[in-house]
Amino acid sequence: MSRIGKQPIEIPSGVTITVGDETITVAGPKGTLEVPVQAKTTTKVEENQIIVTRSDDEPKSRAWHGLQRALLNNAVIGVTKGYEKKLEINGVGFRLSGGPKEIEMSLGFSHPVKYSAPEGITLTTNKMEITVSGIDKQLVGQTAAEIREFKKPEPYKGKGIKYADEVILRKAGKAGKK
Repeated sequence: MSRIGKQPIEIPSGVTITVGDETITVAGPKGTLEVPVQAKTTTKVEENQIIVTRSDDEPKSRAWHGLQRALLNNAVIGVTKGYEKKLEINGVGFRLSGGPKEIEMSLGFSHPVKYSAPEGITLTTNKMEITVSGIDKQLVGQTAAEIREFKKPEPYKGKGIKYADEVILRKAGKAGKK
């Protein structure tokens, strides 16, 4: 049995789960998410728990069992608490401005870089920090990765866009002649 898949998911108050043939709908105070139904898995809502089971013991079925449970758990957390990722911009002359749907960054290029957030994502700027927040864990992570891709941190001075909890391994510069 899958270690992750066999664990039941507690349903907090205010969250409703609707199990359909193709998708499972999770609705809560922050919004609504749809999770696709994985092959050879069965999802049941009993009292205040979601229980995911599988039909057989094949390796693919075992993998889908854990995946189905993880996706449902992420959806339940997303509609109750939400997800957020923080990015930091480091570098002399780098600037950041913008609002909840679009940001503009000066990253040392000949032109400013503009980024529009996808539907369901909110961008918050504070000095040289960007906070990406939303209810869909995958979409929050993808948006943060796209913003980081504009100027990855370099190993010599650490200039660029990095995650707030990311550690940049620094390299020594050129060695002087003796």
